[in-house]
Amino acid sequence: MAGKKKNKVRSIITGHLEKIGSEVFEDYKSIITDLIRGNQGIYALFKKDRLYYVGLARNLKSRINAHTKDGHQNKWTHFSLYIIRKEDHIKEIESLVLRIAYPKGNKVRGKLKQSKDLRPLLKNRLIEEWEKRLGGMIGGRSKPAGRIKKRTDGKSGERSLKGLLKNWQRLYTTYKGKDYKAMVRPNGVIEVFPSRERFDSPSMAGIAVTKKKTINGWKFWKYKDKNGELVYIDKLRK
Repeated sequence: MAGKKKNKVRSIITGHLEKIGSEVFEDYKSIITDLIRGNQGIYALFKKDRLYYVGLARNLKSRINAHTKDGHQNKWTHFSLYIIRKEDHIKEIESLVLRIAYPKGNKVRGKLKQSKDLRPLLKNRLIEEWEKRLGGMIGGRSKPAGRIKKRTDGKSGERSLKGLLKNWQRLYTTYKGKDYKAMVRPNGVIEVFPSRERFDSPSMAGIAVTKKKTINGWKFWKYKDKNGELVYIDKLRK
């Protein structure tokens, strides 16, 4: 029985040149034209061994050639280029390279428009771990210095959302035309942004936003259901 053929993954990079002297564009333009005619991709300009500039181009040859005459003239000595098969992710690739290398000649840092910054989540996880370890060392419940005191509006003091939503679930609301966000921590506490205040109940978290004396937080905050639609957290109690 013949074995199954493995699906070959097509590389997005179909050709490259690395650390080529800038004089090639002056003395051997026809050869460069034949090699990269009409191709798109990412290119990098170097001042000797130091990265100076990163860019993308729908036409690599004309773009690099332009840099021999524009404001980058005489600021680079070598170039590298990478021909990319499709345009779908070419801008993202450029942004990634810019964020990693941040070359001197680039004035704008790469933007990751649809990428979520995980720093706040990392910070929260580290705080949770710190509290856990400190509690194990000295006993009892502990909290970092400067942490804002949590408040509750329930008689029993129970955390209303504990177990009802996923850990680190986002909450959303709009009040007086302004959007607000909050996050449900693993212990059920609601952390409101950007103040980073923490509350044991949706109502107290809502009061922090509205500055009202009383509010029904269950009909104030919303979360995204499995269909990605925003619904009031009051639905969780039904």
